[in-house]
Amino acid sequence: MTAIKHALQRDIFTPNDERLLSIVNVCKAGKKKKNCFLCATVTTERPVQVKVVKVKKSDKGDFYKRQIAWTLRDLAVVDAKDAIKENPEFDLHFEKIYKWVASSTAEKNAFISCIWKLNQRYLRKKIDFVNVSSQLLEESVPSGENQSVTGGDEEAVDEYQELNAREEQDIEIMMEGCEYAISNAEAFAERLSRELQVLDGANIQSIMASEKQVNILMKLLDEALKEVDQIELKLSSYEEMLQSVKEQMDQISESNHLIHLSNTNNVKLLSEIEFLVNHLDLAKGHIKALQEGDLASSRGIEACTNAADALLQCMNVALRPGHDMLLAVKQQQQRFSDLREHFARRLASHLNNVFVQQGHDQSSTLAQHSVELTLPNHHPFHRDLLRYAKLMEWLKSTDYGKYEGLTKNYMDYLSRLYEREIKDFFEVAKIKMTGTTKESKKFATLPRKESAVKQETESLHGSSGKLTGSTSSLNKLSVQSSGNRRSQSSSLLDMGNMSASDLDVADRTKFDKIFEQVLSELEPLCLAEQDFISKFFKLQQHQSIPGTMTEAEDLDGGTSSRQHNSGTPLPVSSEKDMIRQMMIKIFRCIEPELNNLIALGDKIDSFNSLYMLVKMSHHVWTAQNVDPASFLSTTLGNVLVTVKRNFDKCISNQIRQMEEVKISKKSKVGILPFVAEFEEFAGLAESIFKNAERRGDLDKAYTKLIRGVFVNVEKVANESQKTPRDVVMMENFHHIFATLSRLKISCLEAEKKEAKQKYTDHLQSYVIYSLGQPLEKLNHFFEGVEARVAQGIREEEVSYQLAFNKQELRKVIKEYPGKEVKKGLDNLYKKVDKHLCEEENLLQVVWHSMQDEFIRQYKHFEGLIARCYPGSGVTMEFTIQDILDYCSSIAQSH
Repeated sequence: MTAIKHALQRDIFTPNDERLLSIVNVCKAGKKKKNCFLCATVTTERPVQVKVVKVKKSDKGDFYKRQIAWTLRDLAVVDAKDAIKENPEFDLHFEKIYKWVASSTAEKNAFISCIWKLNQRYLRKKIDFVNVSSQLLEESVPSGENQSVTGGDEEAVDEYQELNAREEQDIEIMMEGCEYAISNAEAFAERLSRELQVLDGANIQSIMASEKQVNILMKLLDEALKEVDQIELKLSSYEEMLQSVKEQMDQISESNHLIHLSNTNNVKLLSEIEFLVNHLDLAKGHIKALQEGDLASSRGIEACTNAADALLQCMNVALRPGHDMLLAVKQQQQRFSDLREHFARRLASHLNNVFVQQGHDQSSTLAQHSVELTLPNHHPFHRDLLRYAKLMEWLKSTDYGKYEGLTKNYMDYLSRLYEREIKDFFEVAKIKMTGTTKESKKFATLPRKESAVKQETESLHGSSGKLTGSTSSLNKLSVQSSGNRRSQSSSLLDMGNMSASDLDVADRTKFDKIFEQVLSELEPLCLAEQDFISKFFKLQQHQSIPGTMTEAEDLDGGTSSRQHNSGTPLPVSSEKDMIRQMMIKIFRCIEPELNNLIALGDKIDSFNSLYMLVKMSHHVWTAQNVDPASFLSTTLGNVLVTVKRNFDKCISNQIRQMEEVKISKKSKVGILPFVAEFEEFAGLAESIFKNAERRGDLDKAYTKLIRGVFVNVEKVANESQKTPRDVVMMENFHHIFATLSRLKISCLEAEKKEAKQKYTDHLQSYVIYSLGQPLEKLNHFFEGVEARVAQGIREEEVSYQLAFNKQELRKVIKEYPGKEVKKGLDNLYKKVDKHLCEEENLLQVVWHSMQDEFIRQYKHFEGLIARCYPGSGVTMEFTIQDILDYCSSIAQSH
């Protein structure tokens, strides 16, 4: 192995400036045995690079060649397979795992030991050695470059030691002084040896000559030791003196520390006293304002507000540890608590009186609004109360029980006040809708007594006061209107009562204005009250605030059976819920009153549901843009559901009435009533729903109605006895097509095309059916001719048939002179005139179509004569021009 090592060093690594440190003979595990060598090398140049090189013999076997090399820093793991038993296998983990089998375990161990030492000396990243015996791994290897890598193989790793620059220079000078230093090394070495002996002798003589000086030096050292002893004695005396001074200084320092500690304590005590005095002292003026301040004047309210804020600051001071154990602090806190209780009672009592007084003052102004469709303005009331907003906030944070009581009292007083105002307001609205002057006088003279309208209103929503969307009960108020032609209850397409066209447009416009005014008055009233509640009760400043009552109390106006003290109020999810609950309690009568008004308007005229749907949708849309969860938005949304339900019920009633229509058997049908009324409905709806938010609802209603019209027109046409079916279908679908074309309703484009197609089809059917065969015998004759041709007889040979010769043709033609034809057409015109109605004015259209059909038959006969009887000279006794003249004269004569 040594010979191989020297050969590899000479042939492969020396040319590359590398030194071979260790070698192992290996072959790949699990394959056919092909031996190679793994070599651990270092470069001779700096920086030193450590590599693992794979070397194998050439194919001829006479020299070695370098196959692959890995740097040691790329080696991650060395796996010896077994640390206890001898095992020649080992793995090296580079970018992939290489599995080897060494020729002997000793070579493997020597190679792994060399790799470990090289890793310790040259690499910062340490290689993981797995399953390697600890005996092979030394604890540490010095990192100096001049020290050996291995313990026992120092000559193998560092074979020489380099000379430094000084040594190299000295050797060069010495060699220059001797001419034969290079040519005769032995003579040069002997010379150096002689000179070294001379230098050794000189050194010995110099040492012997210096003995006298040594003795003198020893005496001087003895004298110095004596001086040192004297100095030590003096230092000891000085140390004793300094010790006494130190004790005195310690006493002075301790005294100063006590003085400093006393001063520090005094400063801290003064700071604590100043803190308590500054934060727990309430000015006499504030105390007087809390005890006796005038809560009726603006100046007094301001003084009380400032005093209450100062008191709250004193009570909310964050005391330092131990302050609450001081008697003076406890007494001051008790005094603050008494002041708070006293002022809270006084404030709550005053505000309750203000609520009552404001309610009485507001009630006194109701008389002037009794005959006007306006609601009283609560702005002065809100303005006066907002002066107490900061005090309400103080009361909320200091005594929630009294704040809760004030909130409930405010809702109680205001709910009764608003209930009177709103019910009176809706009474005026109903009187203006119905035009009942008698009730108006009664209302003006007895504002507080229930009128007939009010009693009927109560019957709609009940005396319980619960919010309800039910519209099952209709107002039984009699609708009195002198000079009106409408009935007490009219319907959009009412077949039993008067037609919708008989209703006064002025009355519908008046209802629209009244309903819009009602909503326009309610909307600012609710918004102003909601804004006031938010500001006055300071609900907008909290994300989650306590509630004052359960939802059942708010809706029913009852007393909650749940008991709770003022310190633990019932929770509500958010400030918006609290505001909405208060608004529901205060305005609990708005929704039932609106429902009653809607029921009355629907009873007066079903057309009103269109106006109400548009107006209510617009107000709901406006309210939702401001706040989708507000009371106004929720209430109007609930009422809108009722309006939409009435609208849908109205459409359903019209379809049902279409299905129930009955036509007289003795008179011609003409334009059906529900067709004409659909035109009226569509015209009015288009004017009402122009740019409306709920256009989709109208489009759906159009689709339902037009389907109902189509189905029932066909039903009536099938049942008609006096008027032909085609006439009923033709006239009514022509009217529908004209209506849809004029109104240009985009959602009914398909129905418009269908109506036109039905009109065209039934016009053609009626013309063909009514015209029939005006030249009957001639028509039978030519039918026989066509039958012979169909049997295979050539057209020019038909004249040879006995029954169809020229003489027979002339006989048939002579039976239809121009006079007879004109007479037949005149009878046909009269027949058509009886069938058609005047209002649709389709007589000339139908007559012109019949003329065209008659001319078509005439041309057909002429064509058959020309083809089957060529050169016979046989012609009809009247011409196409005669037919045109006959039809024109008949139309003009009638």
